[in-house]
Amino acid sequence: MNIIFLPIAQQELTQTIEFYEQQIEGLGDLFRKEIFEAVDFICLYPEGYQLITKYTRKCSLRKFPYLVLYSIIKNSVIITAVAHQHRHPRSYLFRK
Repeated sequence: MNIIFLPIAQQELTQTIEFYEQQIEGLGDLFRKEIFEAVDFICLYPEGYQLITKYTRKCSLRKFPYLVLYSIIKNSVIITAVAHQHRHPRSYLFRK
């Protein structure tokens, strides 16, 4: 499975890693590790996570209050957002 981060999702990931790293040294690395572990599971079981729209699924992280939102297109997992769970869904589901 190919993994593609949309630019906005990559930006969210980078900003969140930087935020956590500023809070406690090493916490950003733990967040990055958990994100990529989630992406590995998504690749193993792409249809195993809950549909939240017709084409978008979500994977909740275990240790951080974040979601990885993604779509499956052919043989690719498209990461559309790395979103804090308390954000309003409109901020990450209906992007142009």
